[in-house]
Amino acid sequence: MPRRIDGARWRASLLSLLLLLVVWEVAALLTADPTLVPTPQGVAAIIWLEAERGVLFVHLGATLLRVLAAFLVAMGIGCTIGLWLGRSPGANRWGDPWLVTFLNLPALVTIVLSYLWIGLTEVAAVTAVAVNKIPLVAVMLREGARAFDPNLDDMSRVFRMTPWARLRHVWAPQLAPHFAAAGRAGVSLIWKIVLVVEFLGRSNGVGFQIHLYFQQFQVGYVLAYSVSFIAVMLAVEVFLLQPWERHAGRWRRHAG
Repeated sequence: MPRRIDGARWRASLLSLLLLLVVWEVAALLTADPTLVPTPQGVAAIIWLEAERGVLFVHLGATLLRVLAAFLVAMGIGCTIGLWLGRSPGANRWGDPWLVTFLNLPALVTIVLSYLWIGLTEVAAVTAVAVNKIPLVAVMLREGARAFDPNLDDMSRVFRMTPWARLRHVWAPQLAPHFAAAGRAGVSLIWKIVLVVEFLGRSNGVGFQIHLYFQQFQVGYVLAYSVSFIAVMLAVEVFLLQPWERHAGRWRRHAG
């Protein structure tokens, strides 16, 4: 039964993407100026050309490295803060206003301030993205820590489990779904902010290329780099993040 469901989901996804391409093709054909809405074939030709030149992979790689760096920093700091606030009511009372403030801080403000305070550097770029992601991770892990089963905690104390054993067998399985959900939600947010960071102050990356061709009014190239990176992030979502999230939540399904 699960295989049939997966097959149906894949077919539905492919049909949906084909429908999107058809709508795009029709919109391009109905547009008076073909340079404003290039056809899918035209954008695909640009992607192929940029890939043959090697330029596409250079900029995709630069953006992916920034996404990875910001993701690791944000997950590390956000998880630590979230667990601390979730397990300490006193810390949560003091920390909650900070979380609310940073959750509502616009990404553009963070990016501009990072560039002004740190300079137009990679450190500033990664910092700006991570600062926008940390509050989201902290909130999700805080809720996970609050949802710990007290019976399992009592059991670990009765059996006098070591801190490492308690972390591995009691806390980690309960936190895994929240950690996976935070990671999945974070990646979808991080890569969008990274493009803005590159648009405003980097000399390479997908965002930089979009800025370059925006200035030249080359809509086809803007779409080519956008579609290329969206395709990469969709692959990350389908082949890495979704399986990770399902694996992390497997113990809850078995328990049910």
